[in-house]
Amino acid sequence: MLGAFGVGGPSVDTVLMSPDARPGAPLTGHVNLTGGSHDVEIEHISLALVTRVEVEGGSGEYGATGEFFHATVSGPTRLAKGEQLSLPFQIVLPWETPITTVYGQHLRGMTMGVRTEVAVAKAVDKGDLDLIAVHPLPIQERILEAFARLGFQFKHADLEYGRIAGVHQTLPFFQEIEYYPPDRYAHGINEVELTFVTNPHTVEVVLEFDKRGGMFSGGHDSYGRYTVPHADADTTDWAQVVDGWVREALTHYQAVPGYSHGYGGHGHGHGGVGMVAGVAGGVAAGFLAGEVIDEVFDEFEGED
Repeated sequence: MLGAFGVGGPSVDTVLMSPDARPGAPLTGHVNLTGGSHDVEIEHISLALVTRVEVEGGSGEYGATGEFFHATVSGPTRLAKGEQLSLPFQIVLPWETPITTVYGQHLRGMTMGVRTEVAVAKAVDKGDLDLIAVHPLPIQERILEAFARLGFQFKHADLEYGRIAGVHQTLPFFQEIEYYPPDRYAHGINEVELTFVTNPHTVEVVLEFDKRGGMFSGGHDSYGRYTVPHADADTTDWAQVVDGWVREALTHYQAVPGYSHGYGGHGHGHGGVGMVAGVAGGVAAGFLAGEVIDEVFDEFEGED
């Protein structure tokens, strides 16, 4: 009976080879199990990536925490009393995994971890949570460097639940990296939101500009979307390209997204940008108001 309540059950400790990761790259480690005071039947051992996402519902926006990637480490197995078991794993992060760290600096607003679940038959499941730092890919890093070189000041980053129309997404959310503009652009722009939607070959760069209003007109949003190959990371003057994107936004009124263009004269074609698909009526499967995970995230962040 005590075993059913988790008393004297096994313990789990997941050890990552490194907490540093990149989209599309493997994350490796071991799930270490130690048997408790009695033998147990383990139904499965799995890993999941968990993070926080902002969701728009009927009563406004609220935060949700949940899984967006799931992998099985082991199927049914028996763990004897006091037995020690170490199971190696390798999971490949989705290409669209959001960035949480740039040049060793944590992006304010971003939290991500690997959650281990050990499902114990007829007993309380065991779990472990390890924070990871997701670094940008070279092409993403070059574009982020360009924004910094042009004087944009990082404000905040978060994940928005929903989809960008016209952009193929494999995850149910997208990241927004928000900047304040430097003086040279501040006369026409309040803020810029940068989104990367990445696949093995290219990165879709989606920009949303909060434009200032004039004496006889109100402010409005302007959008741009650019398809950038990974191979162009080290062959392009990205400061010049990003400057062109921003100046284009300053000179074009684009209240309803839907334009397509190349970047920097390289001749890459693009589809139109669509408005972000709205979310109503609750949270998607896999996301929940995860107070327990939130508390663990907060505990880790407090230690940091």
